[in-house]
Amino acid sequence: MSHFKDLIKDFDPITLDEMDEVKLMSRTDTKFAFSSAKLPQLLSRMLPFYRILNINNKLIHDYKSLYYDTSENKFYLDHHNNRVNRNKIRFREYVDSGLVFLEIKTKNNKGKTIKKRMKVKSISDKLNSEQQDYINKIIGNEISVEPKQWINFYRMTFVHKKQKERLTVDVDLTFSENDKKGDLKNIIIGEVKQERMSRSSDFMTIAKDLNILPIRISKYCMSTLSLHPNLKSNRFKPKVLFIEKLKNYNLN
Repeated sequence: MSHFKDLIKDFDPITLDEMDEVKLMSRTDTKFAFSSAKLPQLLSRMLPFYRILNINNKLIHDYKSLYYDTSENKFYLDHHNNRVNRNKIRFREYVDSGLVFLEIKTKNNKGKTIKKRMKVKSISDKLNSEQQDYINKIIGNEISVEPKQWINFYRMTFVHKKQKERLTVDVDLTFSENDKKGDLKNIIIGEVKQERMSRSSDFMTIAKDLNILPIRISKYCMSTLSLHPNLKSNRFKPKVLFIEKLKNYNLN
């Protein structure tokens, strides 16, 4: 972790309160996955355009998430089968800000990601009646879900100085379910969040120059498949091969 701190200390800071103007709970997301070897040059070129979230003098923040799915892995399969109006359910702890939410993310048929959430005291491996009712209301029908896997990572959050745009850069990602474990520690997951899709993003321009191209990738789906390789996966094979290529890139 310490090697990332030197890369980001020169960014202008932004506070959580200032971030309220760019919550973007309804948004378009553009994701990127790339080798950690490209991060220093990427951050250096981002410096004039972005501010970085500072919470209690920390610029790299700890995120812990417990994902839920049905016993038949409906959310994983809906994503695999490219269904519209698909959902993901998770508890997420924003460790450095002391906040925990039950979050439901919906990808609608217009390509928008809509996030609804309720504040909770802590991450739980069992839903109470209020939480179950909230899930049923957001999804639109009664649904039985159970805890699946933990996904933990560290995040740097950037906000564009002029445009309504947020950017997250996730590092040191690990995942586990019972005694099964895995990681993507040498792979960076970036995500540009905008009100509507715009290629004028400075991050996208810089990323393209560094041959970092957009990819539709889900942390939950990739970790689920890694933990359960017998699940249906034919549509994810190009992404799995891409991830393996990135891992090998870091070994060279």
